[in-house]
Amino acid sequence: MEIAFLLNGETVRLTNPEPTQTLLDWLRNERGLTGTKEGCNEGDCGACSVMVTDQTQTAALNACILFLPQLHGKAIRTVEGIASPDGTPHPVQQAMIDLHGSQCGFCTPGFIASMAVAHHNGTTDYDDQLAGNLCRCTGYAPIIKAAKTAEHAPKATWLDSAPFILPEIPADLRGQPAPAGPVCAPQTGDELAAFYADNPDATLIAGATDVGLWVTKQLRTLPKIAFLNQVSDLADISETDASIRFGAMVSIANLKDALATRHPSFAEMLRRFASAQVRASATIGGNIANGSPIGDTPPALIALGATLHLRRGEKRREIPLQDFFLDYGKQDRQPGEFIEAISIPRQPDRLRVYKLSKRFDQDISAVLGAFNITVENDIVTAARIAFGGMAGIPKRATHVERALIGAAWTEATIKQAVGAFAQDFTPLSDMRASASYRLETAQNMLWRVWHEDQGHATSVLEVTS
Repeated sequence: MEIAFLLNGETVRLTNPEPTQTLLDWLRNERGLTGTKEGCNEGDCGACSVMVTDQTQTAALNACILFLPQLHGKAIRTVEGIASPDGTPHPVQQAMIDLHGSQCGFCTPGFIASMAVAHHNGTTDYDDQLAGNLCRCTGYAPIIKAAKTAEHAPKATWLDSAPFILPEIPADLRGQPAPAGPVCAPQTGDELAAFYADNPDATLIAGATDVGLWVTKQLRTLPKIAFLNQVSDLADISETDASIRFGAMVSIANLKDALATRHPSFAEMLRRFASAQVRASATIGGNIANGSPIGDTPPALIALGATLHLRRGEKRREIPLQDFFLDYGKQDRQPGEFIEAISIPRQPDRLRVYKLSKRFDQDISAVLGAFNITVENDIVTAARIAFGGMAGIPKRATHVERALIGAAWTEATIKQAVGAFAQDFTPLSDMRASASYRLETAQNMLWRVWHEDQGHATSVLEVTS
């Protein structure tokens, strides 16, 4: 495998790099670019954030869980390459100096990368953009002030990269070895299907936001790998009059944008999906395929009546998403079969999605509830309710649904329906929440749906003194 990318404006070519070597380790150990720091080494603290540009976006990504083959055809800027060529600091760098946004300095390079990306993209929601960067010294006030001060400065034109595919990268360096090799970087879904059918024991790597931790934390070796980041036909979003189809490689960030007007409660929950760095890499297919009982997208998709599109070789099949999850760690997926897409029916927006976690930002859900309830003439005519964190798999609350359908949409009906949660779920206790807490908060989420529908204020983010 040969890969090529731009690093701080200069072309880098690598032949047969170690496929699971992270960008962070390579930068520090082989290039001497030690400005990028290692903190948590799991994509949580943001100390390793770098600026990455490709055909579709400029984003801050976590170098600690970004493997070298994922960089092919991209442009990377570390903190050493963000200032102008003549040494003049980038506006966010100067603002951090002027407003004392750095103390020990360990987190500062990651903040600079995230702030430079926000400045480049004209993005000003700094509470979201910097939620993936942790500072324990100065607090966030001077850092946010620096970002706001710099936002009116002219765009740093030296950060603009050459058109993609980079002209410095010859056409034969596409990052794809022979299909029978142990490491594959397919360009199309057809190439992926052929490789995976012949190598069903291979690990598929999309954004690496989960698999990256297998390497950095569990120290696992991955003998066979298919990197999916170049499979552009799996990153499409398409619509018909009946449905919206999301390719498996659609990032969580792009999913959030696509849902913002269609199902805003779902999109708002995705704003709390990890961090900006993770949302730019993580994919909807990966979030489903790992089968986590606390994955954030499956409950909402199940509540919307989503269909999963699977492929094995030339054979394709469709199943309701709710049927994909069989038991903890077990899915209805054959060897060599992969998620090709997920589709949801077009429908009026009735969806409400609530995420409960110890931290508001960048935390794993203790309970996630999704409610798609139709009320006509004050009668519940349809209900699809699904939860994560309440069982070993994402699961529908079928007894609660039956208690609602056909009943009047009243407080008395909710009082009766909440008792059905104990028939649907026997949650576990763990470090995130006790079983009794999970059950009670799930019941409270149904109350919240009703109160919101009555026009009552429910959001703790809107409480005023």
